[in-house]
Amino acid sequence: MAPPETERGLKSVVWQKIKAAVFDDCKKEDEWKIMLLDEFTTKLLASCCKMTDLLAEGITVVENIYKIREPVRQMKALYFISPTSKSVDCFLRDFPSKSESKYKAAYIYFTDFCPDSLFNKIKSSCSKSIRRCKEINISFIPLESQVYTLDVPDAFYYCYSPDPSNANGKDAVMEAMAEQIVTVCASLDENPGVRYKSKPLNNASKLAQLVEKKLENYYKTDEKSLIKGKTHSQLIIIDRGFDPVSTVLHELTFQAMAYDLLPIENDTYKYKTDGKEKEAILEEDDDLWVRIRHRHIAVVLEEIPKLMKEISSTKKATEGKTSLSALAQLMKKMPHFRKQITKQVVHLNIAEDCMNKFKSNIEKLCKTEQDLALGTDAEGQKVKDSMRVLLPVLLSKNHDNYDKIRAILLYIFSNNGTTEENLDRLIQNVKIENESDMIRNWSYLGVPIVPPSPQGKPSRKDRSAEETFQLSRWTPYIKDILEDAIDNRLDSKEWPYCSQCPAVWNGSGAVSARQKPRGNYLEDRKNGSTLIVFVIGGITYSEMRCAYEVSQAHKSCGVIIGSTHILTPKKLLDDIKMLNKSKDKVSIMKDE
Repeated sequence: MAPPETERGLKSVVWQKIKAAVFDDCKKEDEWKIMLLDEFTTKLLASCCKMTDLLAEGITVVENIYKIREPVRQMKALYFISPTSKSVDCFLRDFPSKSESKYKAAYIYFTDFCPDSLFNKIKSSCSKSIRRCKEINISFIPLESQVYTLDVPDAFYYCYSPDPSNANGKDAVMEAMAEQIVTVCASLDENPGVRYKSKPLNNASKLAQLVEKKLENYYKTDEKSLIKGKTHSQLIIIDRGFDPVSTVLHELTFQAMAYDLLPIENDTYKYKTDGKEKEAILEEDDDLWVRIRHRHIAVVLEEIPKLMKEISSTKKATEGKTSLSALAQLMKKMPHFRKQITKQVVHLNIAEDCMNKFKSNIEKLCKTEQDLALGTDAEGQKVKDSMRVLLPVLLSKNHDNYDKIRAILLYIFSNNGTTEENLDRLIQNVKIENESDMIRNWSYLGVPIVPPSPQGKPSRKDRSAEETFQLSRWTPYIKDILEDAIDNRLDSKEWPYCSQCPAVWNGSGAVSARQKPRGNYLEDRKNGSTLIVFVIGGITYSEMRCAYEVSQAHKSCGVIIGSTHILTPKKLLDDIKMLNKSKDKVSIMKDE
């Protein structure tokens, strides 16, 4: 069965791999199975297929492995689970003995490497009931066509907390992340050259070394027992502190703005229409969402009403004809109209909700934020006194503490740090003593807070010629990195390889230059290559957008971006506040 037409990019790659490695592997004609999933595999399957796709693969029911279930002894069960003690214990409970087993037989597929201890536990308990037991190497979630997540938000705490008692936890998290990143590369059938941002922390370096070692191991022991050389791809690993500005700035592109300002949980937006409360899922099956999610809110507000008018006029034109065939055609088209109109109503609601928040208090904030982030105003004049720019925001009664903290952080980032005395004064004046760790703890990410850093900030590309809106002049730093990586302009001291650099990316161009004029070298090298990026500790929606923009501009090199999880400014500040607390305290506060 072909993947659903609406599936895109990475999602389609993952669905095809699951289909081949799991469903095709255990398929028998006219045999239905029950499917058991854990928390991670539920998210994984939900991201790349629909229930109708599973039905087409002979799955009749999908169950949660953790829940108590009635036995169905006449049916076989397909277990698609993570290789964790919790999931394996739940599986073993389903097969306590041959006479008491819940299902006729079991097919087990693990997302990635199953430790010997767990494998032996299964073998000794119920090997007679097992028809298959395989590892399929997909341990990440394809969130969008060019975005993946490892779904490990806790990694942020382990990687950046200063608490020395977390050292073992951090090592375990690093190992697990490295395994997961290898499954991203394997799914794309890439063995990339691995490089990392060398300063200011060593997380990226440590993770890059682990990934390189595990890639080497993986490609030595693939199914064909062939050693796969380095492919034309690069994998770049970066610590989150590389661009603090993009994580706290108010973004005015549609997706980033909606997730920042509205209470969207699990990609679900709740809205009211005709007095009824409704829910809409923001996903790539919705072509309109894909078309407008990276556009500026001003463009979105113009575009949706236009589309609604177009549909209404098409509908009226059809309604004008009274022949039976025209009516039949209209009846057929009505669900289509209804569906289109519903989507536009949803997006118009989101856009209007965003604009209500924007008009009430975000608009003035945005000008201040842009001036602080760039160090220049909308006319391109240098900001001489950043404290004078910041003060009106701090004195305003319209802004909550989070907004004021975000503005203070941008002021500190713009000056590359501040003095203890100045920071104390800001915290006291705004009365945010209880939240002050949201500011101070940035230092654990390698970002200068107190005292100011003598080192200059990284130089940025001049984008003054690019057309933009006055309140959206900032470009996330990741865009510079992606463009420089594709054009082979990253400084090798700042971005060292921890593996043999793929020949096509080694900068010399010797191989190609022998056969072709120098001008063709870059194109020759980039054709068919992939740039995979991993940020330790979360990525923002604006950084996700940059991956699509750079791919559009450099069509020969695909960009795939991912992280431990996806950030919104508020969630990030809450996580940063907890960095200097003990892990037990963090867990208790999260549960509450």
